Amino acid sequence: MKLPSNLPSPNLKLRSPNLKLGAPSIKLGVPSLKGLGLGRRSAANVVGLDIQPGFVAAVQARVNGSILAERAATVPLAADTMRDGEVLDEEALAEALRELFATAKLSKRVRVGVANQRTVLRTLELPPVTDQKELAAAVSFQAQDQVPMPLGNAVLDFHPLGIVDTPAGPRQRVVLVAAQRDMVERLLSAIQAAGLTAEGVDLSAFALIRSLYRHEAEQAGRVLYLNVDGLSNLAIAEGTICRFTRVVGSGLEGMATELAERRGIALVDARARLLETDLTVPPVAEPVAAEPAVVEDAAEEHDGEEDTSLSAEEAHARELGMSYEELSAGAGAVADPDPDLDAPPAASDADVWAVVDNGVREISGEVRNSLDFHRSQDGGGEVSHVVLSGAAQDIPGFAEALQGSLGVEVRPSTVGVAEGGLDGDVSPHRLAVATGLAATEAPQ
Repeated sequence: MKLPSNLPSPNLKLRSPNLKLGAPSIKLGVPSLKGLGLGRRSAANVVGLDIQPGFVAAVQARVNGSILAERAATVPLAADTMRDGEVLDEEALAEALRELFATAKLSKRVRVGVANQRTVLRTLELPPVTDQKELAAAVSFQAQDQVPMPLGNAVLDFHPLGIVDTPAGPRQRVVLVAAQRDMVERLLSAIQAAGLTAEGVDLSAFALIRSLYRHEAEQAGRVLYLNVDGLSNLAIAEGTICRFTRVVGSGLEGMATELAERRGIALVDARARLLETDLTVPPVAEPVAAEPAVVEDAAEEHDGEEDTSLSAEEAHARELGMSYEELSAGAGAVADPDPDLDAPPAASDADVWAVVDNGVREISGEVRNSLDFHRSQDGGGEVSHVVLSGAAQDIPGFAEALQGSLGVEVRPSTVGVAEGGLDGDVSPHRLAVATGLAATEAPQ
């Protein structure tokens, strides 16, 4: 399958956090992912671009012992611009990107992340091979069985991790990544239409690990990285090597959509209401409306006969099911119509709390399923803890609720941001993936 002549060839560069690819990637006989040539220094002029349902984050980063977001900006996306990590409306995305880069004054050379169900990561064990062409041929042969998509509609990249000892003898371990070509094409088409130059495409999971990995003894085992934002993206890593990745839920955008539909409010308002939730505080119960039967019973006591002992005002109050004092106290309010009478009702605290609480349980259920699957695989194992990132951290009690539901320690984490590096009300919690995309390697 050939790309249109005016569209750049997909550059999905395999940047597992500690991989330093000095050589160009190898042609596999199927559409290949062109190498970008990595060194130990980050590309200062390349901006990491994280495009998720509901928002885009752009970051210019620096790696010097630690990773730091030097400049960062975000822009919201309209509903249905992205869904489940895939581009639905190229024109809307291109317009949002034009707006973001015109305002933020960032470099137009970008590296973009992908996270959806149409990407595949596999770890292969092959006979030890040192010749690059022979290794490429061996990977190409194995890919036919390991990649659950037609290779003619796939773009591939791989990187050798080194020789390991196994019960069957020494084996060359290789990380293989595949992505469906049409998905990558739509993403690159929108980026090009926005006037940007895509230097490469990377797995968002790899970027997440790069930005949040800490060289500490307690992270020597396997760690689960979970970014809960527009969608929920999971990566299990051993050190800086990604062993498993999966998109595990619709994230905050799915919760906002549910809330908007339940209460008939705008999606932008629902997004804001989610971030105002506090899971540490029980929801406020809805007031119970007065039963109409009370008024009817009061009328029945008079057997249909007019009570001439009541004044006109008292009679009117009785008709409304109110006391004379209640009617008098609210006379001014009754006389003036409510200008917001026809406005859609705001979501109640109980509604928002319930949506977020249900979202936590759904995400934790998917994470548990992923952990069970990972344990069952050859070479799988337990994780020591969960590193949480994403705008979900802006919801008080989210991490604690997730930990209680998972039964695994959850540690919130965020990237460092240079002073004055954030534009507008950008939350630093939303920058982990974009910062990792802007860097070429994890801090050592």
